[in-house]
Amino acid sequence: MPPQPPAPPVFYSFPDTDVLVDSLANFVVKAQRDAVDKRGKFTIALSRGSLAANLRGLVGQKDVQWDKWEVFFCDEAAVALDSEDSNYHSNILSFLSDVPIPPEQIHTVDPSLLDDLEELADQYEKQLIDHFAKSNAARYPTFDLMLLGIGPDGETASLFPGHELLSERDAWVSYLDDAPRGPKRRITMTLPVLTHCYRAVFVVSGNEKAEMLHSILDHPEEGLPCSRVRPASPGLVFFFADSDAANLTKYPPTTFRWIDNEKEAEEAVAAAKIRAARRLAEGEE
Repeated sequence: MPPQPPAPPVFYSFPDTDVLVDSLANFVVKAQRDAVDKRGKFTIALSRGSLAANLRGLVGQKDVQWDKWEVFFCDEAAVALDSEDSNYHSNILSFLSDVPIPPEQIHTVDPSLLDDLEELADQYEKQLIDHFAKSNAARYPTFDLMLLGIGPDGETASLFPGHELLSERDAWVSYLDDAPRGPKRRITMTLPVLTHCYRAVFVVSGNEKAEMLHSILDHPEEGLPCSRVRPASPGLVFFFADSDAANLTKYPPTTFRWIDNEKEAEEAVAAAKIRAARRLAEGEE
């Protein structure tokens, strides 16, 4: 049987950031429940940028099996772990310091390797291999959930438009020393890793992101890095946006329901497929 094409994105728009934060927390907890039921653990990857601030809703959630969480970082700056530029540090401040995940299950870069980007990336890839090779014989690691942000130019993790890293197909983690903004020296998970997860979720808020979200969802043919994150079947991609970020997007939204199981997530995807087909048909008329 030939591989199934990636499912269309599911787009959720929320009236304000507070509703987005609460709904995202619900989504993450239910993704955790599915993963633990099926695989006995929950592997999650977090990207840099403003995403961390939207994860505060996880603090105080009930029925979270924190001891089953394995936390990785989609990308990281080559800086000390207590630096304001550190992805790890941002997430510590946002929620990781307030939840009882065992420290050894939060996987950071090795601070002793910050001066050698290639070695820093190789060591982080080895952490992924050590974790996933025990239970996953696939070509790439398969995260249960990858939480991603949207950069000003349509970048995600540290994958920038036009950068050679977008073409990387062998490495799970690579490095760059020419990031166009923020810390120039970074490591990042590569696009094939982002497209082999069970669920990828983009989180975006604010008027300043409206034009870019419109481009990503309404004009995927432009090939922006965020538009290229379309997980292979049975993986799914979701966009969580507040009303300010969503105000220019024409892509049909799905009404968010507090998801209690994987069946409801699949129903949301099926509804998105129907809307996408209807939109395509209307465009051809």
